[in-house]
Amino acid sequence: MNLAELDRKRVHFIGLGGAGMSGIARIMISRGINVSGSDAKDSPVLEGLRTLGATVFIGHHASNISNAEVLVYTSAISESNPELISAKEAGILILTRAKALSILMSGSKAIAVAGTHGKTTTTSMLTVALQSAGMDPSFAIGGAINRSGTNAHLGTGEVFVAEADESDGSFLEYKPLGAIITNIELDHVDHFPDLESVLKIFEEFVASIKPGGFLVAGIDSPGVVELLSRINRSDIAIHTYGADGEFSFSHQSLAAKGGSVRVIRRGKVLGELVLTIPGAHNLQNATAALVAGLEVGASFPQLLDGLESFSGARRRFENRGTVNGITVIDDYGHHPTEVRVTLETARRFAGSGRVIVIFQPHRYSRTAMFASDFANALSLADQIYLLEIYAASEQPIAGVSSLLITKEIDSNKVKYQPSMIEVVEEISELAKPGDVVVTLGAGDVNSLAPVLLKNLEDRFA
Repeated sequence: MNLAELDRKRVHFIGLGGAGMSGIARIMISRGINVSGSDAKDSPVLEGLRTLGATVFIGHHASNISNAEVLVYTSAISESNPELISAKEAGILILTRAKALSILMSGSKAIAVAGTHGKTTTTSMLTVALQSAGMDPSFAIGGAINRSGTNAHLGTGEVFVAEADESDGSFLEYKPLGAIITNIELDHVDHFPDLESVLKIFEEFVASIKPGGFLVAGIDSPGVVELLSRINRSDIAIHTYGADGEFSFSHQSLAAKGGSVRVIRRGKVLGELVLTIPGAHNLQNATAALVAGLEVGASFPQLLDGLESFSGARRRFENRGTVNGITVIDDYGHHPTEVRVTLETARRFAGSGRVIVIFQPHRYSRTAMFASDFANALSLADQIYLLEIYAASEQPIAGVSSLLITKEIDSNKVKYQPSMIEVVEEISELAKPGDVVVTLGAGDVNSLAPVLLKNLEDRFA
């Protein structure tokens, strides 16, 4: 199916409220496509899509697809889903989420942002930078940009920026003009048994870049260095960034709420990159966005202005509020490297205050594989509360729980507490002015942030 054909179809989404699915649906609605979809429960995201004109069903039933000509689903949808079964029986065209997005991207200069960590932030940065350059890109991101409050948009420009998730290999559908690979580590161990299997899927991803296109690669990551050693493509431009990259840095300055770095290309100083969000990793992410923006013709000064104006993405070290000097930060980090970077950033943000983290491990397989690494990373905090594992779509694994992590942390600073209510009540009482409380994980731990803030308001009223 091509884009012109899709524009004439009625499209139904299973799991419409998901971050990726809702963004694709939003773009389709903007194109005038008749969109419907279902989800297990209602949400503000679904309400927003209703306002735009989507037909929304709560609950999954075969009758929901009665008017559909195309069905879109993700790998998280069970084969026993009644809508998926009904679509197969009716002979309705079935597309994966990635395939649907690839069709929407097909008429544009597509840039796919991939990597184990930093995809959402880097995609958001590139989008805002290109907007600052007046290019009005289309975009589809796994999280909402703080400034616009949305995760997707149909732009008037010729560039389409998309977050490319390697977790199930579906990013091979995109076939972009350009790509960013921020870093590569072992993750998604339910799909990838070892780092070698991750490298192989990234090799295929690089092979899918269109001739005449480009790759921007972060070579401070050993995984990316190994990947580049395996690539032999003379028909695309390959740009590296990092300490020894084509684009390197000097004069780095990190503050509690921002940072700056001098960007150098092959020994020539290009300019000063300034951010108003914290973390050395974000200076790296911004450099990747800067290089990709230059590749599609944006001007360096305008890109710098856009990056300086970038205020973050939802659930990426997101400041949810401060009460009596106690700040609540929410972050999506769910891999040991992400946990470490988030807590290092929180430590700088807190200054002389304490860092208190509520961590919710994500998936049994990841917890089993990385329990020791999680323990080491979490130990950067002063006080650690561990919720039980958020299963996502996984079945429990015998003997695997959050206790695997607590066993490897100093017992004086960690507490296993599966009750979210009790965690909130305890932290609401022990937190002091100057402390930073971090809700951390890819599950529903973020729901605790507003409750914490309300409890703190009541305490100090």
